[in-house]
Amino acid sequence: MPYSPAQQALLEHYVKQILAAPVYDIAVRTPLQAAPALSDTLGNNVLLKREDLQPTFSFKIRGAYNKLVQLSDEQKSRGVITASAGNHAQGVALAARELGIAATIVMPSMTPELKVLGVRSRGAEALLHGESFPFALAHALQLAQQTGRTFVSPFDDPQVIAGQGTVAMEILRQHQGALDAIFIPVGGGGLIAGIAAYIKYLRPDIRIIGVESEHSACLQAAMVAGERVVLPCVGTFADGVAVAQIGEFGFEVCRFCVDEVVTVSNDELCAAIKNIYDDTRSITEPSGALAVAGIKRYVTRTGVRDQTFVAIDSGANINFDSLRHVAERAAVCGVTA
Repeated sequence: MPYSPAQQALLEHYVKQILAAPVYDIAVRTPLQAAPALSDTLGNNVLLKREDLQPTFSFKIRGAYNKLVQLSDEQKSRGVITASAGNHAQGVALAARELGIAATIVMPSMTPELKVLGVRSRGAEALLHGESFPFALAHALQLAQQTGRTFVSPFDDPQVIAGQGTVAMEILRQHQGALDAIFIPVGGGGLIAGIAAYIKYLRPDIRIIGVESEHSACLQAAMVAGERVVLPCVGTFADGVAVAQIGEFGFEVCRFCVDEVVTVSNDELCAAIKNIYDDTRSITEPSGALAVAGIKRYVTRTGVRDQTFVAIDSGANINFDSLRHVAERAAVCGVTA
C-alpha cells in the first residue's frame, strides 16, 4: 500500500537524519554474520547483525551519541540525565565522557550489576530507583525538572531514533542481495522505528518484524488498539526491553512501517541465547536474543523455507550469574524448539 504524502515526508526526514548522523565518532560498523547452524536447522538463511560488538556491547551507543553531540553548548554545560535498564545508560555514559558532559543515569533497582558497573566505570553517576523501568523513568523526569539537566530519552526522541537507524544503513550496504525480512527486538521502539523508516523508504519490499517479550509486548498492544497503551505490568527477565508503553515518536513510524509483531517466551529467549552461542561463541543477553527467538517462532508458524532473514543481535550485557538459569532453561526447552 502506498504511503500518504505525510508518511513519505516523515520517512524522508528520518533517512536524511540517519545519513547525517555522526555516530561513527564513537560507534563501530558491526559485522553482518552468517549463522550456519541455525540456518541449517530452520531451512532459511539467517544473518546476525552483531550489535553486541559495540564499545558498550549494545546498539544504544548510536542513539545516545547522536543525541548528545547535537546538544547546544548551554545544554552540555548543564549536563544530562536519563533513565535506562542499562544499555542506553552505558551509551549515554560513554558519549557524555567523550563529549565532556556530566551525566546522571537512573536505573531500576533490579538492574544487573554488570550494567551498573558499566555506567560508573565510564564516569557517570548511577542512581538505583524503582522496581522497573517506568518507576526509574518517572524519577529521572522529576530530577531533570528540578536540576535543569537535559533529559535524554532511551527511545522516544527523533535524534535517538535516527542514531539507531544507522543499523539499517549498514545492513543494506553489507547485504545487497535478496532480503526477505529483518527481525528487530522491541522495548520502547527506538531501534525498530529507525530501522523501519530507513528500510521502508529504500526497500519497501523487505518485511519489518518486531519481536517482543510476551511479558512486555507494548508495541503489539498498541498495534492492536491503534494507539499507544500502557501495560499494567512488565516482566524483567528481558530487562533491556521491559517497557510498559511504546514511544510516541517511534509509534508514529511503526504504525505504518511494521508488518508484524511476534512475541516470545522467556524459555524461547534462553534457547535463542544458546543458538547464538553455538554459531558465534558469543553470549547474548535475553533482550539481545529476541530477534533470533522471533525468527524461530515465525518459521515454525509459517513453515517458510529458503528465505533470507536478518536478526538484530542487540546486546550482550548479561550478568555472569544469570548464565546457569539460561543454560538450564535452554536444556529444558531445547535449542530447536
